[in-house]
Amino acid sequence: MTHRRTRFRAGRRALTFLIGFGALAGAALTGAAPAGAVRAAAVQVASGVSYQQYDVQAAKGPTRIHVIRADLRDPRVRLDLLYPGAVAARAPVSQLADAQGAVAGVNGDFFNITETQHPGVAATGASVGPAIASGRALKAAVPDGQRFGPALPPGTSTRDVLGMGVDRRVRLGGLTLGGTVRGWGAKLPLGGFNQYALPVGSIGAYTSAWGSVSRLRATCGTDTDRAAPCSTDTYEVTIRHGRVTATADTPGSGPLDEGTTVLVGREEGAQQLRKLSVGEPVRVRHRLVATTSRVPYRFAVGGFPVLRGGVPLPGLDATTSAVRTAVGVSDGGRRLLLLAVDGAPEYRTGLTIAEVADTLRGLGAVDGFSLDGGGSSTLVARDPGATAVTVRNHPTGGAERPVPNGIGVFSTG
Repeated sequence: MTHRRTRFRAGRRALTFLIGFGALAGAALTGAAPAGAVRAAAVQVASGVSYQQYDVQAAKGPTRIHVIRADLRDPRVRLDLLYPGAVAARAPVSQLADAQGAVAGVNGDFFNITETQHPGVAATGASVGPAIASGRALKAAVPDGQRFGPALPPGTSTRDVLGMGVDRRVRLGGLTLGGTVRGWGAKLPLGGFNQYALPVGSIGAYTSAWGSVSRLRATCGTDTDRAAPCSTDTYEVTIRHGRVTATADTPGSGPLDEGTTVLVGREEGAQQLRKLSVGEPVRVRHRLVATTSRVPYRFAVGGFPVLRGGVPLPGLDATTSAVRTAVGVSDGGRRLLLLAVDGAPEYRTGLTIAEVADTLRGLGAVDGFSLDGGGSSTLVARDPGATAVTVRNHPTGGAERPVPNGIGVFSTG
């Protein structure tokens, strides 16, 4: 077998690409570990979308990665958020892709996967960061101290996103919550929007986009300690068509109708909500505000940046290797690559975050963004002419993990 070798640095260590483009069919989830890569041309999944496979000799051993490339200069190609129709819900990436008609995709943001520190409180499955689907804001970011996932690189936060604007260009940026609650002669800032953790002392709004999972988790932990006890000072107000219709001392559960908003308060926020009576008018406004771009987002997903302007961010972890999912951006946001590490035992040594940044750069990315990894890492793509996607990597647990969202690649060609 002939290998094309490309060397580049990963922090202080060198990675060696052993580049080979595997057959699109890949290996079945229940089959043997994937065979060594072979030199072949990339396979076209659909117009403007291709699949490739690489073997990487990383610091701790051989690692196989799977890559989708999408050319947004092709008017038939677009991106959008994959999600199961609710913020607090999960489904396998392949199921999400097929339900929405995507030709390829990967898993997305880190999420509220467990609540072992809070017995009796249900894990919501909701993602950490902001999310926008088809131009519709779904949720805002939880406080930094409430996130799941590896430590954030210096200077980043849960508000960081990767998304595509209405100009069809992909960019890294941030989304902050802007919103108010107006009523009972007061105007208060909104502290949360469809998120599994609220800032201490705040009020959060929950809409039909949240889903049916209990909202109790929103009042647990603190801004700096996810495992801190749940608040004992909470209050909930239900608003339908602009008026208070019900109140409760404890956050509830169940689906919300369109036109209904539930306000959940903790500490000072709860004390403010107790001033409301059934029948009172209340106006709630919320929006996600872009921190760096004036172009509205068509879709956005949370995670954290690892590469900006072709330079890895300072302080990236260079010691912990794991199965990863990441995104690379080039050509002024008009080209995108989706990367997932294979979880098969032969390749499970994985990549460090620093190696992810350099791997993306070695593949031609100028900007890079890390998504959820480990058992969540999943990359799917259709065979040419197929109507359903196939999982291309081996998920770490041997089967797809249900996730709250992902990045979908769509093509009409």
